[in-house]
Amino acid sequence: MQVLSKDAAVAAAPRATGWVALGMASVIFHLGLIFYGLAPALVSRPLHMALLLPWVLIYMARSRFQYVSGWLLTLSGIAACGYIALNETALATQYGFIDTHLQMAIGVFLILLALEAARRAIGWPLPLVALLALLYGVFGEYVPGAFGHAGIPLASLVGTLTIAEGGLWGSLTGVSVGVVAIFVIFGAVLNAGEAGQGFMNLAGAIAGRLTGGGAKVSVISSALMGSISGSASANVASTGAITIPSMVRLGYPRTLAGAVEAVASSGGQIMPPLMGAGAFVMVELTGTPYTQIMAAAALPALLYFFTVWIGINAYATRHDLKPLAKSERPTAKEVCITSLFFAVPFVLLLERIFNGGVTPQYAASIAIFAGMALLLFNVRLRFSFSDFISRLCEAALTAGRQIAMIGAIILCASLVIGVLSMTGLGVKITSGILSLSGDMLWPALLLTALACLVLGMEVPTTAAYVICVSVAGPALTSLGLSPLLAHLFVFWFALLSTITPPVCGGVFIAAGMVGENWLKVAVKAMALGIGLYIIPLAMVANPHIIELAFTPGAALISALKVAVGLGMVSFGVIARRALWWRLVLVLGGLAAIFLV
Repeated sequence: MQVLSKDAAVAAAPRATGWVALGMASVIFHLGLIFYGLAPALVSRPLHMALLLPWVLIYMARSRFQYVSGWLLTLSGIAACGYIALNETALATQYGFIDTHLQMAIGVFLILLALEAARRAIGWPLPLVALLALLYGVFGEYVPGAFGHAGIPLASLVGTLTIAEGGLWGSLTGVSVGVVAIFVIFGAVLNAGEAGQGFMNLAGAIAGRLTGGGAKVSVISSALMGSISGSASANVASTGAITIPSMVRLGYPRTLAGAVEAVASSGGQIMPPLMGAGAFVMVELTGTPYTQIMAAAALPALLYFFTVWIGINAYATRHDLKPLAKSERPTAKEVCITSLFFAVPFVLLLERIFNGGVTPQYAASIAIFAGMALLLFNVRLRFSFSDFISRLCEAALTAGRQIAMIGAIILCASLVIGVLSMTGLGVKITSGILSLSGDMLWPALLLTALACLVLGMEVPTTAAYVICVSVAGPALTSLGLSPLLAHLFVFWFALLSTITPPVCGGVFIAAGMVGENWLKVAVKAMALGIGLYIIPLAMVANPHIIELAFTPGAALISALKVAVGLGMVSFGVIARRALWWRLVLVLGGLAAIFLV
């Protein structure tokens, strides 16, 4: 709803205050769960859903109808979630079997509400996948052949999905409540302060004076910013607002400026320590400690940004990619001061995880309070209580909205996982993959990669990863991959859609910011981001690369070999050289990665 007059602005003020209050309530609720202790799943997870409903159904309403219906659905949804939470003890004894008409009505309504919330948050594709899964759960007994199932009573199907921990309130939602939400709050607090400026200044100091300095500043700042945001689109919109105009001002081709920002921002979801919601879901699905996932993801992520860096050097053979002017580069004092705004919370987070021995979510909670304290100061370290309140409100709004967006996605994906588990469809698809691949690893990897790419084009990365790994992960592990390697492989390929047409969200935003045709930006983005296509396969060919925590020497040697190959491939694809010479570089690089 747009503000068109002073009266409208006055009327909007209470609503803005209300959203800040709701954001604060969401922050307090999720932090409270960390410090309060364990809460029953059928209490904390329904309340989590109740808190996200106003954001996706009312705050994001695009029409009068959506606004009015959003209120009705939200109030009804809060009542339904409240019923589950208040009757947790009694429902736990029913073991997922509905025994009253009221429970059936509430269960069906909650399923439909989860679908509608996801539809309003991200569009039709994921809810349609979930709806197809639900229809399979109801009517799958009539499907002939191996892909049919024995039949599930409706009371059991709906009950398992809504009054037990097998669907909406399953382990994935538990990750959203207890881990993802905490790190979203952490990122929101840092973004509300001066951490973003600290990232930009540090990147400018490191790379600003180099050839292609404007683009390399974008790469470093987006890698740092992405490590706390985990969202390619949000990363493009935030760092791109500074880096893209800077590159254009230096005379970089507009298509290249947009491509650099889109590719650099897409790497945020693979960059430790946060890696977006996917890393925390991976902890739950693999049972691997978060610290080990961070260590496993570190070298592949660095290789990705190294490849982008080499690609920028290759584009320097085609264009005059100037460094930043000295007047645009930060002073050492500015770098030191502004770096404190992200260094203090980051160091505290990592110290508590690795030295304090606490869980990542508990460490992040402590780091959140450090970040909040830093909101009292600006880039000149001047104290301002009024600015503190403004920044805190901004953090609350951002946290509430992002928790709701991710929560809506995970709730919808949880329905798919619940049906896959109940019907055994996941096992059947796994068997199909093994059969099509002839029980050979590399054909199975290519089939999985294709499925991830197609699904990733339609649904968000985390949902694409969860669904793909649920059906393809067992096939890959049965063919010899370690569970963590199989999950990382699927996760990386689920990211491809961020820069690959026809659906490439980061590219669309960057193209809009530079005013260029999105397809031209996408072509250069795919060339710069070629590591995103090769590195997952390189991890399979060089499995030591993810074992930094256990065999650091072997991991570093493997990473060095892959880095040489990626550098050759990137330069061969992009550089202005004779065709035969570029072909030699590409083939030699691939040989270094997969054959040496």
